[in-house]
Amino acid sequence: MGGQPHDLTHRLAREAEEVCRYYLSNGQRQGSYWMVGDARNTPGRSMFVRLIASPKRPAGKWTDAATGEHGDLLDIIRESCGLLDFRDVADEARRFLNLPRSGVAPSKFAHSRALAASPQAAARLFAISQPVAGTLAETYLRERGIAVLGEDGELRFHHRCYYRSDEDSETETWPALIARVTDLQGRITGVHRTWLDPDGFDRVRLGKAPVATPRRAMGSLLGNAVRFGAADDVLTAGEGIETMLSLHCAAPTMPMAAALSANHLAALLLPLTLRRLYIARDADAAGDLAVAALTERAIAAGIEAIALSPRLSDFNEDLRTFGLGELRSALQFQFTPLDVARFIGPVATNGS
Repeated sequence: MGGQPHDLTHRLAREAEEVCRYYLSNGQRQGSYWMVGDARNTPGRSMFVRLIASPKRPAGKWTDAATGEHGDLLDIIRESCGLLDFRDVADEARRFLNLPRSGVAPSKFAHSRALAASPQAAARLFAISQPVAGTLAETYLRERGIAVLGEDGELRFHHRCYYRSDEDSETETWPALIARVTDLQGRITGVHRTWLDPDGFDRVRLGKAPVATPRRAMGSLLGNAVRFGAADDVLTAGEGIETMLSLHCAAPTMPMAAALSANHLAALLLPLTLRRLYIARDADAAGDLAVAALTERAIAAGIEAIALSPRLSDFNEDLRTFGLGELRSALQFQFTPLDVARFIGPVATNGS
C-alpha cells in the first residue's frame, strides 16, 4: 500500500517543490517552475519542473529542453540518486515522503548522500557489463562504420539494461552500449547508455532501440567526458560518442573526448598540459554555440583552439557516407601539418 508507481507519483507531486529542493539542489524556483540543468542535478537552466498543477498539466512533470527527455518526480529521484532498479526508486521515494517537513532545504549531508550514489551506481552498472567484442554493441558500431571499439575499455555492453520512458510505462529491458564517463584523473563519474534494437540495423533509427529516448546519461557529467586515450598536449573534443569514435578511426592515436551534449561540451574541463584543442563541430545551432564557448575558454587558458567541421551533419555521417579514406583526407586540411604527421600519417590516394 502506498508503494505503487501512480500512488507514489501523486504523493510526490503534492510536494513537488520540496522534492526539487531536496534532489535538484543545484536549481532554483522561477515562477511556477523549478529550473535546473538536468535530472542528474547538473547546474543549468535547460530542464524545468512544473511545481503548480494546472487543469491540463499536473505538478511534478518535467521536460529537458536540451535533450527532449521528460518524466515525473520518480524519474528525478532515479536519475539524481543513480538508481538502477525501480524497487530502489520506490524505496527512496517512500523514505523521502516519511521525512519531516520543515519548510527549509535539507542538510548538506542529506544532499551529498543522495548525489554520491550517482557515480557509484554508474560504476556498478559499468562493472556488471561485459566487453563489447562479439556483442550487439559491436554490430551496432560496425554498422555505423566504426571499427575502433575503444581499446582502452571505455565501452561495454549490457544485454538487459533497464529503461522506463515515462510514469505510465512499465520498466523495460533492452540491450545497451554502455560508455564510461571519467574526470581528468580517470575516475569514473557516470555512464552513458545507448539502448539498441536486437532486431537489427535500419536507416531510420540506425540500430537504436525503438524507444522515446534511446540515449541517456547518468552520474556526474559536467566537465567530464567519455575518453579515448589520455590527453597530454593535444586533444580532440566533441559531443557524441559515435562522432568521436569516427574521428578516432581516422586518427587512432589522437586522444578524443566525447562530452555527450552541446552544453556539456561547452563546459568540458581541459587538462593543464593541453596546448592545442581541436573541437569537432556538429552542424547545428547548438553545436556552433558550444564551439564558440569552448573556444573562448581555451583561448583564455592559453590553449590554441581549432574547430573541425564535417561536410554533413556530423563526422559519423561523413564516415558512413564518404568512407574512412575521405574522412582522413578531409582532416588533413583541418589538422596542423605537425598533427597530420603525428596522428594521421600519409593518406592513400585510392581512398582506402
